[in-house]
Amino acid sequence: MFSAPSKLPARALLAMAVASFAGVAIAYVAQHQFGVKPCPWCVLQRAIFLAIGAFSLLGWLVQAKRALRQAVLVVVLMLCAAGLTAAVFQHEVASQSASCAMGLADKIVTTLGLEELWPSMFMITADCAEAAAYRLLGLPYEIWSGVLFAGLAALGLVVLTKR
Repeated sequence: MFSAPSKLPARALLAMAVASFAGVAIAYVAQHQFGVKPCPWCVLQRAIFLAIGAFSLLGWLVQAKRALRQAVLVVVLMLCAAGLTAAVFQHEVASQSASCAMGLADKIVTTLGLEELWPSMFMITADCAEAAAYRLLGLPYEIWSGVLFAGLAALGLVVLTKR
């Protein structure tokens, strides 16, 4: 008749936060230890991952309140869609351009003041064509980023539909 509440939402939200922050940590280490310079689209994706991590933690904290958790998950899913769009655009369009200065990503990063807020994390130091040359295990970083955004979205959808 009555069943215990599922622990999946809480665990999934915590895993989403950890995965998001881990993705940013990997990018940060790659930048500062291995010289992988971020372009505007890279920096924008970092900001989106940090937002996903923060909202996932918020969802984890309020997970007992289903309606609030669901609202947070909708925001996380929208951020995942934005991040996946940024990764695809970086791979398919921006990486083919020698300069991506003052494009959409650059304008968003500048408008939000991210470079001043946390320069070592958000300082744009490469153009898109230069950033496209960097690889992790044979794949461009934006592919890994896109895979992580898609995985987070899939997990978010599972949690969103869980009763």
